[in-house]
Amino acid sequence: MSKFFSLSAIVAATALAATSASAQVNLTAETASPGGSVHLGISHLGEVAAKRGIANIQLSDGQTLTNSIQNVAEGKTDIASAPYILPFLMSKGRGPYSKLGAEKGAELAGNLRALYPMTLGVFGLYAYNSNNIKGWDDIKGRKILNGPPRGAALTNARAVIQLTTGLKDGDGYEGVQVNWGQAPKTISDGSVEAAVLPMLFPDTRITTVLSAGDMTIWSVPKEKFESEAWQKYTRAPGSAPWVMDVADMKAPNGVTVVSEDGKFRGLATIGGDVVHKDMDFDLVKALVTAHIETLDEMKAKAPFASNAGFGIVDVVESGMCGANPIKYHPGAVAAWEEAGFKIDDCAKE
Repeated sequence: MSKFFSLSAIVAATALAATSASAQVNLTAETASPGGSVHLGISHLGEVAAKRGIANIQLSDGQTLTNSIQNVAEGKTDIASAPYILPFLMSKGRGPYSKLGAEKGAELAGNLRALYPMTLGVFGLYAYNSNNIKGWDDIKGRKILNGPPRGAALTNARAVIQLTTGLKDGDGYEGVQVNWGQAPKTISDGSVEAAVLPMLFPDTRITTVLSAGDMTIWSVPKEKFESEAWQKYTRAPGSAPWVMDVADMKAPNGVTVVSEDGKFRGLATIGGDVVHKDMDFDLVKALVTAHIETLDEMKAKAPFASNAGFGIVDVVESGMCGANPIKYHPGAVAAWEEAGFKIDDCAKE
């Protein structure tokens, strides 16, 4: 009896030690402010990684993701949320990475590898019903909130408006830009007549401003969306075409969605959590396996999560390949494929 107890104790102690040792992998992570898919994805990863004894992830939120992915590329941070437009710009030494130059930017971008994809938001037009806007054809001469003062969201919003209406910011409509934190107040206090911003479904920003009145959201018209110019733009780095049933948008009470055929169409901004290419294979595989196996648990945490692209690795919908320089980490590829998902060769190293 005593021998059995001793053996059991040794086995238990060994297992505990192994688990504790595994959990002693300490990782740092950076993401944006709470309330969106990027924060949800990485914060959930931190929870399940700790529960499974994979790693302790110290998360810093409210970060500027332009800086966060550079920190990963330089080995200063282990994981970061990345709109996929950013690695592309880094690889070219353009935009916020112009000081790096093309050569250094390409070197750093080459250090980044993806774990899993997500949708950051889908661009559409929305306005209070009291503003008497009838749709995309009725924004000429209007004040339109189209993003923060700079960055990919503003660029995309301007492009979506021009592709759909032919109008340019400052020449056809008056674009208004404010920081993300000011956007709800700007919409609700009447400073603008409509907004063209990225949305999740249901969207927390729209839900917040509904207290000031009922709203309408307009899909991009089917004919425009299927045009050559529109489809070309949806394949730009960090973008993807988005089509979903209006019934699946989970529009809250007070919101009407307008579409000619019951389908909502728009431009999706795509991203994912990224790590350095040199992160340990087994560690990455364990992290991504934890992500895959708890997708349902994560989607239950936020109303929008089931419409945020988690678990979708289709090469078009996930924004991979083409001009996007990001590839999946080999450990991530192993996790996805063992779970029965197909990862296209163009998304692998």
